[in-house]
Amino acid sequence: MTIFYLILAILGLGLLIFVHELGHYLMARRVKMTVEVFSIGFGPPIRKWTFQGVQWQLCMLPFGGYVRIAGMDQKKGVEPHQIPDGYYGKKPWDRIKVALAGPLVNMAFAFILFCLIWTAGGQEKPFQQFTQLIGYVDPQSPLYSGGVRPGDEFNALDGKPVHNYQELAIALLLEEKSATLQGTEINYFSGKKEPFSVALRSPNSADPASSQLGIIPAQYLIFQDYTSSASPLKGSGIEKGDRLVWVDGELIFSREQLSSLLNDSKSLLTIERPLNGQVQTLLAQVPRLKISDLCLTPEHKSELDDWQHEAGLKSKIQQLYFIPYLLKHDGTVEEAHAFMDCNAEKVVPTSAPRTPFALPLKPGDRIIGIDGVSVKDATDLLKKIQTRHALIIVERGGDTSTTSWEKADSLFESSLNPEALQQIISTIGTADSQSRSDGLFLLQPVPLKSFSELEFDSNTQNALKAQYEAQKKQIEKNSDAKEREQQLALLEQSQKRLMLGALLKDRLVSYNPPPTTLFAHVLDQTWKTLTNLVSGGLSPKALAGPVGIVQALQSSWASGILDAFYWLGFVSLNLAILNLLPIPVLDGGHILFAAIEGVTKKPIKAKTMEKFILPFLILLVILFIYLTYQDIARLIHRLF
Repeated sequence: MTIFYLILAILGLGLLIFVHELGHYLMARRVKMTVEVFSIGFGPPIRKWTFQGVQWQLCMLPFGGYVRIAGMDQKKGVEPHQIPDGYYGKKPWDRIKVALAGPLVNMAFAFILFCLIWTAGGQEKPFQQFTQLIGYVDPQSPLYSGGVRPGDEFNALDGKPVHNYQELAIALLLEEKSATLQGTEINYFSGKKEPFSVALRSPNSADPASSQLGIIPAQYLIFQDYTSSASPLKGSGIEKGDRLVWVDGELIFSREQLSSLLNDSKSLLTIERPLNGQVQTLLAQVPRLKISDLCLTPEHKSELDDWQHEAGLKSKIQQLYFIPYLLKHDGTVEEAHAFMDCNAEKVVPTSAPRTPFALPLKPGDRIIGIDGVSVKDATDLLKKIQTRHALIIVERGGDTSTTSWEKADSLFESSLNPEALQQIISTIGTADSQSRSDGLFLLQPVPLKSFSELEFDSNTQNALKAQYEAQKKQIEKNSDAKEREQQLALLEQSQKRLMLGALLKDRLVSYNPPPTTLFAHVLDQTWKTLTNLVSGGLSPKALAGPVGIVQALQSSWASGILDAFYWLGFVSLNLAILNLLPIPVLDGGHILFAAIEGVTKKPIKAKTMEKFILPFLILLVILFIYLTYQDIARLIHRLF
């Protein structure tokens, strides 16, 4: 099917060029110009015929076509304007009409396609493409430092509204000045909302704001199937269609956030804390560290040795995991340990901002559970902490209908059901644990496995191995030794990352704005791109050449006919705008020449036009080659 979609993409691009030339042809006939050739495609003709005095030809390469009007090809000793019924022999206004016809037909074609999309009910798109909710925040980004977290909402850049992540990314890419993101911090359990405003770069910064953004859009995580026969989720009670909503103490908003949580070496403890003569049961997220990282006294080491013996653990004590707290045998906390630095006089555990369960343990707290499983004492805790488990709450039987993109965010927020979640969370790890509430289900604790431990079929295994070797080979070509070692370390670390072994998909939403809105949006985006290219605010590397355009069209056909219609309309409108630029080799250049002649009342000589056209033709060829190179480089980078 990939080849089929590629053929459709090439034919689609050819169609756009064909209708462009058809516009020139029809208008040229209308103003009585002599049309010599209408070529469908390029290269050697495979069939020719004559119709209404025009030679039509079908060529080998179906990438569009061209119209040749008498007088457009220079003849020795004859000025173009001297050729009867030739292009330059007509009045300037007639030539302007012919030059304008191609771009105007492309615009009309784009609008018709947008109307067809609207009439058919719009496109079905992943929720993440149209949400203003944040799915993940890079801990190294300015937004994270500014307190922004997954689930928060962005709504403006420098005071100008942005309605989805794509708009935000484009606005940042084209932003020349300082960039400040505005939005709302959301507490889904209390319902409290607070505005935020975070500067992404200073006015004097040379770094693009987009490189400092560090966020991705929110998405639904709906379970479809296991990706491995050894998936850790098997036996957890998960069912197809379940949506992951809460994992290890946090509401889940994206795959990246989920992966970060699974690979964050922390455990969720259930503790009993004496408070005002009563015992309060709490959840606390604490670090899960190698014992070799803890600063222990000889007495502490001896006690851990005893617990290891009682637990029947065979590994070396230094390789085992534990928490950075000194415990009594019954699991009661005495004090915090120092770790990685034995010279520290005292360790003061701190809580993480906006992470409700990142609570430091206090002396007198008694640990009664870990990752949803009860523990009897410190020996039992030492034994059970060696395997990293994930606690997952899923939504089952929720609304699966396709909703409008305009209502998608409010539906996402309302579907989280904080009251039902709290009923389950408050009993985790206790004797009265509640595993379900109002459509929400707590799965059995999931023992996580690394990527290398998951089992795949032979074809998948071979493909993954080939991908790993290709990535390693590409990294080894890096001449910077330090950077090369860092990349190799990250590659090796990726093989050890903990996973669920699950195929998760986003929810689809219906995107169907009026065709005028689609048209205006593409027009605005194209105009901003061109103005930023001219001003230097955007590098030509960001543009797609013919290979990139065909790739985009190929992907759109694979997504469905309405998606293909959108991208055909997008490219058609871009083709129209680009051709209207006042560059001599484009339609805009012909309009400019005609306008100059209309003002001066004198025809422009062939040699004068040639002096203008040739340099720009060379520049356009160079740009074409450059963009094609960039397209191929990006394609190779994605493959390897």
